Amino acid sequence: MDLNSDLAESFGRWELGDDEALLSIVTSANVACGFHAGDSSVIRRAVERAAERGVAVGAQVSYRDLAGFGRRFVDVPPGELTDDVIYQIGALAGFAKVAGTEVRYVKPHGALYNAIVTHAEQAAALVNAVRAYDPGLAVLGLPGSQWLEQAERAGLTVHREAFADRAYTPQGTLVSRREPGAVLHDPAEIAERCLRLAAGEPIRAVDGSEIRVEAESICVHGDSPAAVAIAEAVRDRLVADGVRLAPFAPGAR
Repeated sequence: MDLNSDLAESFGRWELGDDEALLSIVTSANVACGFHAGDSSVIRRAVERAAERGVAVGAQVSYRDLAGFGRRFVDVPPGELTDDVIYQIGALAGFAKVAGTEVRYVKPHGALYNAIVTHAEQAAALVNAVRAYDPGLAVLGLPGSQWLEQAERAGLTVHREAFADRAYTPQGTLVSRREPGAVLHDPAEIAERCLRLAAGEPIRAVDGSEIRVEAESICVHGDSPAAVAIAEAVRDRLVADGVRLAPFAPGAR
């Protein structure tokens, strides 16, 4: 099982998350590319630390929305969205090259991630961006999303993810952050749920029903107050039960 986390989300004097600590825990790093968070120095530092520790680097692409942290839907024309995604991947790839590593996958962020679960046009724009930039890149997203379905039809390597600390609807989508109970906080409870995810067992949705979420990667968010404690609890619980942790997109292509 892979553990991924969102990194490089500080900006200037505004600090968010503990990248150093998380990079000692996770196996894949979703690195902000400057559109929702991250400045050039923050991004470069995160990529360098990931390279030093053998953590796979992924481009966490977003709407152009620094003020909203990429958590607001933007009705951007598909061609413009494709160009924005290519721009972001390319920027991150430059820092990866300098650090002696490479971008291995693409994962959308925030509102864009949620939009392309059902928004076919924007999902196609992202698929077009990845195919144009490098069809050898893997893509990461929500099982059953338009994003992954279209990417797979386009011949891209698809990987599914689950969320350690987010509540699910009975349909297997994420509960909106605007809703109560959308984010989980108890490290022990989260770790136990992740063990069930890794074993392919059902987890409880927000309405109490049980759902199955098939995934090759588990996301532990880096921007919550207990992010490091949660990531450590998840890692320790999985390892103690014999689950091997490794990047889903290892090595050079």
